[in-house]
Amino acid sequence: QLQFVESGGGLVQPGGSLRLSCAASGFTLDYLAIGWFRQAPGKEHEGVSCMGSSDGNEYYADSVKGRFTISRDTNKNMVYLQMNSLKPEDSAVYFCAAVDVGKITGVQAMCVMTSITVGMDYWGKGTLVTVSS
Repeated sequence: QLQFVESGGGLVQPGGSLRLSCAASGFTLDYLAIGWFRQAPGKEHEGVSCMGSSDGNEYYADSVKGRFTISRDTNKNMVYLQMNSLKPEDSAVYFCAAVDVGKITGVQAMCVMTSITVGMDYWGKGTLVTVSS
């Protein structure tokens, strides 16, 4: 079965940190751009961060720039999102996704896609992050 499985979400106090992990199952991350997206209740889907396949290009939404870091480990077939200085407005379900680099014009284009189920090749079911005191 081709899928991503996210983990690492939970409850954290404002100012705290979490590291989200995403395991790819049934496929490899080669030639795939990867990204993290989030959906909060009553809010629009948002592309948080995206990374190219081998060019090292990264994109971060303004709302997380300087606080979040995306990374990948191709040997382990894993994708990560390090989240620091968390704020209550970061609370959401976080999804990882991937798309063939040949289908996008750049990592920003990937991150501004309005739907991961339509625009991506692979995605997970999400992990819940709640930032609250």
